[in-house]
Amino acid sequence: MKFDKYPFAPEIKQSVEEAGFVKPTDIQYKAIPAILRKEDVLAIAQTGTGKTAAFALPIVQMLFSQLKYSEYIDLKCLVMVPTHELALQIAEVFRQFAKHTPLKVICIFGGVDQDPQIANLKKGADILIATPGRMFDLISQGHLNLDRLEVLVLDEADHMLALGFIRDIRDVIKHIPRKHQTLFFSATINMEIKDLAYSLVKNPLRIQVSPKDPVSKNIDHSVAFIKMDDKRFFLERLIKEHPESKILVFVRTKVRVERVFSAMERVGIVTLTMHGDKEQQERIDTMNRFRSGEVKVLIATDISARGIDIPNVEYVFNYDLPDVAENYVHRVGRTGRGVNKGTAVSFCSPEEQTMLTEIQEFLGKEIKVINLSSEDYVEIKGQSEEKNSDWKSLMKEAETWMNEKAKKKKKKK
Repeated sequence: MKFDKYPFAPEIKQSVEEAGFVKPTDIQYKAIPAILRKEDVLAIAQTGTGKTAAFALPIVQMLFSQLKYSEYIDLKCLVMVPTHELALQIAEVFRQFAKHTPLKVICIFGGVDQDPQIANLKKGADILIATPGRMFDLISQGHLNLDRLEVLVLDEADHMLALGFIRDIRDVIKHIPRKHQTLFFSATINMEIKDLAYSLVKNPLRIQVSPKDPVSKNIDHSVAFIKMDDKRFFLERLIKEHPESKILVFVRTKVRVERVFSAMERVGIVTLTMHGDKEQQERIDTMNRFRSGEVKVLIATDISARGIDIPNVEYVFNYDLPDVAENYVHRVGRTGRGVNKGTAVSFCSPEEQTMLTEIQEFLGKEIKVINLSSEDYVEIKGQSEEKNSDWKSLMKEAETWMNEKAKKKKKKK
């Protein structure tokens, strides 16, 4: 069934066509009819399967079909998300589908001045995408009222639990009408997720897509065994082999992000960085530059792994393996999204062998190994343009940068 056969208003069909949507993905095919019937939904689907459109499209249709043209606009839908990057992304999807309707979409998150967000709320909104902290701040200040809410969406629910937002999720129920529709979306499920979901939703329709293979079939993923101190040489080689490709590099800590950034800079590779020490506006600017392709390589911690839909990422390089096996799925899911093909390569040092075993157990299968002969290994190191191989001095340089950044942050506060 194609999208043009769905019972959408002509204005919404036009937006769907302009967005290039032709046929629904599995999660969209299963979720959209249930949401249009105003059922509660618990949806579990691997990353990159089109979960955002699965709830955004029917919500826009429902709200548009009941829209009463008046000066006063009721807030009808709240989408709670764990990070500001995800909030901005989801808001953009809603705006895309609602562009030919009068529906208003607003996005609020912390780390930036709240006054412009308050001004937007005063003008009225039909759909609000929010991170929990800023949302509750504005509720407590009297700037946000959820009394007329009809639809509550919890997106990336497992990540919200991991970040400690469980109380916020439960608290929001106190601020909204008893009769409402709840849509619960997550890339993974465990007992904690199940308990939370079933405490919030009534007789939900449970939808689970590809539970046996958490990594999309569109992704070719492999692992290479590389010593910790040699990883930068292999990253340099891979990036230089794909100069026109959009590449996302995942590193374990923010200090190591800056080390890798410096190492790539020394060999003439331009990159961007993303981690928790970045100011909110800096993070927004970084994502915009990477999305647009102005800079083709982004080095990041796991802050960028969850739910972020970055167009046309062809390669994901796990410079370090993640601390949690489940995060491997979210990292590699930044490529191979929708119908696109993607490639993920992980570097595994001897210290990370245990983590690799945990990842493979989580996936239920072994990851393909890239066999490097000793000659190939030595050759790749020898071909590097890196002049300074003193890793200790590089570590000191990165630590100095982090200390200076911390001082500036303290002064600003």
